[in-house]
Amino acid sequence: MTLMSFLLIVIVFLAFFVFFSGINPQEMTIFFTPEQSVTYPVTVVVLGCVIVGLFIGYGVHLYGNFTHIMRSWLRERNEKKDREINETYREGVGRLLSGDIKRAHSLLQKVIDKAPNKVEGYIAMANVLSQEGSHKETISMLRQAKSIDGKSLEVLFKLADTYESLGQDDAACIEYDEILEHDRGNRKAIRKQRDLHMKHERWDKALDLQTRLLKAGLSGNRVQEEKQLMLSIRYETAKQNLAAADVDQAISALKQIIKEDPNFTAARVTLGDSYAQKDNDVEAAKVWQEGYQKLGRSVFLSRLEDLYIENEDPQSLLSFYNQALAQSKSDLVLHFFYAKLCLRLEMVDEALEQIYIVENSAPDFPQLHILLAEAHRRRDRTEEAIDEYQKALGVDNQINLGYVCDTCGHISSDWLSRCPECGTWGSFSIVFREAVANRQVVEPRPTPHGA
Repeated sequence: MTLMSFLLIVIVFLAFFVFFSGINPQEMTIFFTPEQSVTYPVTVVVLGCVIVGLFIGYGVHLYGNFTHIMRSWLRERNEKKDREINETYREGVGRLLSGDIKRAHSLLQKVIDKAPNKVEGYIAMANVLSQEGSHKETISMLRQAKSIDGKSLEVLFKLADTYESLGQDDAACIEYDEILEHDRGNRKAIRKQRDLHMKHERWDKALDLQTRLLKAGLSGNRVQEEKQLMLSIRYETAKQNLAAADVDQAISALKQIIKEDPNFTAARVTLGDSYAQKDNDVEAAKVWQEGYQKLGRSVFLSRLEDLYIENEDPQSLLSFYNQALAQSKSDLVLHFFYAKLCLRLEMVDEALEQIYIVENSAPDFPQLHILLAEAHRRRDRTEEAIDEYQKALGVDNQINLGYVCDTCGHISSDWLSRCPECGTWGSFSIVFREAVANRQVVEPRPTPHGA
């Protein structure tokens, strides 16, 4: 506003005041107390009210401008501080990723000092401390983050993973419980906690979690995998019932599992074990015979052999083998186990007959040579028995003993400079090195005269 404009406004106001005073000559008495009062012309009172109103309005305007300026200043200050903290945080994380742990520790500590409520700073510092090997400090840092934001899934998962890496599985389970309190359908937490319960053979709890996981809704191939795992957990639960002498419940559960998955070998084997535990050998034998006929797994033949031999009833097993071989003469596993049974029963000629069938029809394998060696030994054919034992053990005239990788356990007949399995150099040692390493040498005692 220019000076002339201001003067014009003043002149107009004075003119209006003179005109207003002329047409309003009255006076107004204002009482402050019953005894105290002041009397002014009406025009003066009106003018005073206008001036006071202007001052009040101008004061409010000044206050508003001042508070706006202060807010803007504080906001810019906080934004600048946040930018500096974020830049320090990003630099610290970058140092952490590049492997400069010492510098990362220093930068992230500044972040925590300047922004004690920034959860990300505590998480990043926990990663630094973890790489430094300070596990107690790592947990302490994550607990501080949890105290700031107890519902942060990132913090809870990180804390659970840290406990799990330290072998504190029970503490990890507590953290997963908290995650599931906030997010009941969190599939990752359910799987993690389920795996921990499976690790410690808490199959009932694992079963509850697996049931919850399937109800959470899955898609694709993962559904079938989880359903198969569900059967496995139910199987282990049935085994625990069997171990606790709750045989009937175990049998019921195993039958249901076999009904849902007829190819579940372990369930058929354990179902037979359950009947055997109830001294119901007839049902046990029936389950194992059907198991072999449907699945062709040799474990059923081993179970049948032990059952019939223990009951001193080898004739029933011989009858089973004869019937089975009549139906499937090409089953070399049957021929092999029939030969093994014949050796146990000292039926050496019959055993040799079956062994030669397998030998002429199948590739070479050590167990076949063991049976041949036993048959020759029982016929007092010492040289033939020794020859077969050597073939079974893989021993030649040079007596090569073989080598094993100290890192992964890969076995090789020759020493290798690098393990083809795990890629480690210089890791192959003689197979029995660990068995004799750091053992104290004990001299043999002299044999007493005449002993």
